[in-house]
Parts: sequence; C-alpha cells; structure tokens
Amino acid sequence: MLSDWNEFLRGQELANGEAGLAAARDSLVLAELSHWGLIAFTGEDALDFLHSQVTNDLRGLSTERAVFAGYCSAKGRMLANFLVFRRGDDILLMLPDSVREAVQKRLAMFILRAKVKARDAGADWVRLGLAGAGAGKLLAEAAGLHPGADIMAMAHTDTAFAIRLGGERFDIFVRPDQAPSLWQRLAARARPVGQAAWDWLMVDAGVPAILPATQDQFVPQMANMVELGGVSFQKGCYPGQEIVARSQYLGTQKRRLYLAHVDAEARPGDPLYSAATGDQAVGQVANAAAAPGGGHDLLAVLRIDAHASGDVRLGTPGGATLRFRPLAYMGDA
Repeated sequence: MLSDWNEFLRGQELANGEAGLAAARDSLVLAELSHWGLIAFTGEDALDFLHSQVTNDLRGLSTERAVFAGYCSAKGRMLANFLVFRRGDDILLMLPDSVREAVQKRLAMFILRAKVKARDAGADWVRLGLAGAGAGKLLAEAAGLHPGADIMAMAHTDTAFAIRLGGERFDIFVRPDQAPSLWQRLAARARPVGQAAWDWLMVDAGVPAILPATQDQFVPQMANMVELGGVSFQKGCYPGQEIVARSQYLGTQKRRLYLAHVDAEARPGDPLYSAATGDQAVGQVANAAAAPGGGHDLLAVLRIDAHASGDVRLGTPGGATLRFRPLAYMGDA
C-alpha cells in the first residue's frame, strides 16, 4: 500500500523553493513528511521500558496527548529528541528519519529481558503536516479529526490521527490506503509544499531536532527542551539523568537555543564565533532551513554571553553575521 501512496505522491505538484517557503509563511500549507521516521514499541513492558530511557515522564501517557522527550547518552547529551504517543497497542516515537535506525538499534540493545519489541513503523502510517490559518477547521472537515486546543492534544479516527504541535500546526498520520483521498481533500484548500517548507516552519517555531551532525552535543537544557516541556525532574533515573539534573540545579546555565537569520547558507553542526572570543567557537548550528526571501533561518546553541555581545558570526570569526529573532516561548524581547 505504501508503494501506491508513493506513486500517487509523485504525480502531485508541490511548491518548492521560494514559492513553497513563501506559502508556508503566508498561507495554509500541506506537506508530506516521509523524512520523519517512526519507531513502534509494543509489549506489556513497553511503557515502563521507554519511561526508563527518556527525559520525560511517560507514566500517564494516553491516546489523548503526545509527549516531547529526549534520549541521552551516559554523558547527558542528547542522541535524539522526539514526540512520543500512543496508537492502539503501539507506543510510537517520531524523529528525523536520518537518526531513526541508529536510535532504534541503540534502544533495542537495552530491552534485554523486558517484554518489548521495537520495529520500524514508517510503512504503517503516512506522515503529513498541515499548518497555517484555518488548519484546525480544515483538519476537522476533511479528516474528522478534532484535536483539543492545547499543545500536544491528539484526536483519532479508525484510519488516522493527528497531533496539535502548537497553534495551527498539526502532524497527521493516516493509513497508506487512505492517504491519497485525504491528501486530495486537504489539498483542495491547503497548498501542497515540499519538505523544505515544513523544515522552515519547525525552525521558525523554535523546535530543535537532533540530527546526525549534532548527536551527543547538547544537554537538553542547551536545546530549550525544558521550556518546550521535554524534561521531567520528578521522574526516576534514565541515561544521563544525573548530569541533566546537575545542569539544572547547580550553577548558571551558560548556553541556550536561539533563533536567528543569516544571509548565507547554514548547516547543522556549523560552528559559531563571537568577536569577543576570536577563533574560539562559542556555539554551533542545531538546525537550519532556507528562509523566505533568501538566506537561512537557524536554531543556534550558543553561549548566553556571546549572544549578549550582539556580534555572532557563522562558520568563521569573519563569517556572516547572525541577526537574532525572538522566541515567544522563551519570553525573548
């Protein structure tokens, strides 16, 4: 069935490049999200196992609400971050497909005697994104899905479900045999765009995604995971928990995630420099996306004092200057 969906999608016209980016900024858009992977965990111990591995508390996980969480190394640095949610007997993790296989294999190593099975669930569900003014109304009318107003609220039908990512932005999951018809109903009012447009929407919202270039680089606090609701300090142990807790309770946080624009091409992992520190890097790019109107918008994990200096450069000490933009969830001015 997934092959039928892929064949259908090849026949669809998607707005790419500047047209897609402008549509994502200004209008209601629909995107296909196969570059986001899915891992499914099943078995009577699945919830307890995952609860013991991730940064957030999963004990109350239900089909009504998703949870944001990270997965850390023993050093407390994130190897992945993802949405966690229930559908039927599965507990699903949604994360960039570029890290899906490695994370699935690593988690599976620790299952041991637990009654848990992990599998690639990418063929089970077609992933779509819907964003822009009127997205919630369109989702209800076209798919019969009515997620609540709160962030991470979920809604289900027999063949589909959706998660509200915040405001008028939704992840949609639909069975492959139902995906073409749902796409057509959504595309009647939302403009289909390429994956790059959705990547820009995620950067613009200030939501980081750990990628191969940034694995094992950031403790959760550096990536604003606490402010995004992805860390619990009341739950039990998980890999790296002591270091994550120590970073929270001892001393002053020295790095955090910022949103910026640069009139140059940026990539995850690119180093950042400040005039005050010369050739010593003060941070790195976590995520980057081509921006409407040119240049790139990026999420930068950066020393707080370097941000305060007002002069941060991309790639080299003399590189393009970052122009910072506010993140509403951080209370930035």
